[in-house]
Amino acid sequence: MTDKQIKDDSYFMRQALKEACKAQEIMEVPVGAVVVRDNRIIAKGFNKCIALSDPTAHAEIVVLRKAAKKLNNYRLNDCLVYVTIEPCSMCAGALVNARIKRIIFGAFDLKAGACKSAFKIANSKKLNHKIEILGGKEKYLSIECAMLIQNFFKTKRQ
Repeated sequence: MTDKQIKDDSYFMRQALKEACKAQEIMEVPVGAVVVRDNRIIAKGFNKCIALSDPTAHAEIVVLRKAAKKLNNYRLNDCLVYVTIEPCSMCAGALVNARIKRIIFGAFDLKAGACKSAFKIANSKKLNHKIEILGGKEKYLSIECAMLIQNFFKTKRQ
């Protein structure tokens, strides 16, 4: 991986973190995501489950819908998704169906993560599309991403 790619990854993850902060402002679980193609952001989004009364309105689903609409195609070939936390099984399945090339996530989700932690849906050998998975490392702002969500739930419990 080149220095430029690491800088790009950091930049795009910071954009996803900004989206996560928007979710937190409206008392949603602070998860943000961006879809990138040709080194440009084509869609941004954050969790809106409460705001939309929609259990499927996770950040990843929100950005997939926006990107598909913008590209006028449900296949998002050659697109990358940056998300602040490891996608759940629903989102990992949607990312596979969208033919996302690579998922870059910030923090691991040890209980429900479906890329590397609890499940491995995004690159399962049983599926017809496999996604390259990167994440859970400092270069992907894992500490910042983890702290945001941990602090949110800590405050909520108080």
